[in-house]
Amino acid sequence: MVNDGNGISEQEALNKSEGMKGADKEQDMCFEELYKQSLQDVQFGEVVTGRVVQIDNDVVMVDVGWKTEGYIPAKELKDAQGNLSVQVGDEIEILVDRRDSDGNLILSKDKAAKIRVWDDIKNACESNLPIKGVVVGRVKGGLSVDVGIMAFLPGSQVDIRPVRDLDKYVGKTITFNVLKYDRKRNNVVLSRRSILEHEREAEKKETLAKIEEGKILDGVIKNITDYGIFIDLGGIDGLLHVTDISWGRVARPADHFSKGDTIRVKVLSFDREKERVSLGLKQLAENPWDTIAERYPTGSIAEGRVVNLTDYGVFVELEPGVEGLVHISEMFWTREIRHPSKVLSVGDVVNVMILDINAQTKRISLGLKQTTANPWETLKQKYPEGSIVKGVIRNITSFGIFLGVEEGIDGLIHVSDISWKQRINHPSDLFTKGQEIEAMVLNVDVEKEKFSLGLKQMEANPWEALADKYEPGASIRGKITSVTDFGIFVEIEEGIEGLVHISELGSKKGDSVPPQYSVGDTVTALVKSIDLKNRKVRLSFKDNEAASDVQAVKQYINNSETIGSNLGKALADIKILEVKK
Repeated sequence: MVNDGNGISEQEALNKSEGMKGADKEQDMCFEELYKQSLQDVQFGEVVTGRVVQIDNDVVMVDVGWKTEGYIPAKELKDAQGNLSVQVGDEIEILVDRRDSDGNLILSKDKAAKIRVWDDIKNACESNLPIKGVVVGRVKGGLSVDVGIMAFLPGSQVDIRPVRDLDKYVGKTITFNVLKYDRKRNNVVLSRRSILEHEREAEKKETLAKIEEGKILDGVIKNITDYGIFIDLGGIDGLLHVTDISWGRVARPADHFSKGDTIRVKVLSFDREKERVSLGLKQLAENPWDTIAERYPTGSIAEGRVVNLTDYGVFVELEPGVEGLVHISEMFWTREIRHPSKVLSVGDVVNVMILDINAQTKRISLGLKQTTANPWETLKQKYPEGSIVKGVIRNITSFGIFLGVEEGIDGLIHVSDISWKQRINHPSDLFTKGQEIEAMVLNVDVEKEKFSLGLKQMEANPWEALADKYEPGASIRGKITSVTDFGIFVEIEEGIEGLVHISELGSKKGDSVPPQYSVGDTVTALVKSIDLKNRKVRLSFKDNEAASDVQAVKQYINNSETIGSNLGKALADIKILEVKK
């Protein structure tokens, strides 16, 4: 027996070595049994918590318990930038998916996450709990939402009111309720409307508890119409009517407000049963019309801003809530415009004169031309009555001629002031546009802005001389110029005619002019009257005949008296001769 120096023989050492090998073999068999047992305990499709034990390039090894390891493709654990999101020692939830061809466990974090999502969806639907999701895009009939899996949000469930632009929700994280789900079909339907209705109902109760007439509240503009603005006061809507927006005039509320704006308003009235609220904005400020006459006395000049243009004038804002109208006739002294937009624009700052104020009807009449010198006053001083002016004919109408005298000011020569004698059917028969003529100033009416001129007044009035020359009863001799149904016109002097009415033609009665009278015949008539104002001369044939008859009788009598006187003298002479004999 050989001793190894430690008191153990070679045989004993050999036996000991064999015993240790047997123990190691028994231990390995035990571990193998335990491993096999652990593999039998693993349930495929089960979500478990594992610990990362090793990280390689393509896979991550995870301990799922009982010394059992599986691997996850590394790509499932990388973020959007491609960086690995776990480290050795991290615990993660994974799904025991299947075995590979070598018998290794394949794990999945993505599938585990989806299972958890379905559990959350189920719980949210059954317990009416909200879940969050990100709207990823617009699809037919609604929106696609990522809640861990892709879910559908119908367009009718997006908001309490219909939404026209669904694209504005894309990319937003929103809270939803689960209306229904079908795990087998991988189908989930969401609702945002139910969340909003619940929130609105809670806000409504709070608002109803504090709302009362006269209270000032903040609200959000929900909708804008031509007749007013609907404002969300917190679960309940109120109407701000267009007449309560401003103390001034507001034509279109949309020009001044936008949806989503926050606005402070005053509660004017509140019907609790019908939940109707009337709101006011102008009531937050003092009524400027109460002291309008004191701040803007008639005749004063004020600065304002053009806020609206119409066919009939311009509206000028003197201050917030106070507007006045500059009528188109009050814009310029001499310039004629078809529309105010030709000379002014919205936003222009102008000086105006206060012409009239009616605080009750909230109307102010303004003048723009009154802020400049009145050219008609200058015209009246420059051209006194009787002075002679020269100008160019700018327009000819049936009633007269417009003569340009000053820039923007025309004088009117009425057709009745063109000639003393000549009958004028239309002034264009004698004059043309652009012709330069002289005329006499008859009148300058500053108030009515009228400039009256005359042509005939530059000559002596022949009718005045006619009245002096021919007194009533005088006999005239002239040519017939016209024969009408009602009488005969006879030229007394050049350009002056008199009318022999049918009733003054002669002793014979009739309804028409006798055929013996013709144009060009020379006749004698008696002047009955001369109307200088209307320039009319009444003549008579029958009175002239009567006068002629009287004259003939007188002549006969005179002749008879002469003959008798001469006969008497002759008889006397005879008697004297007889005595002498």
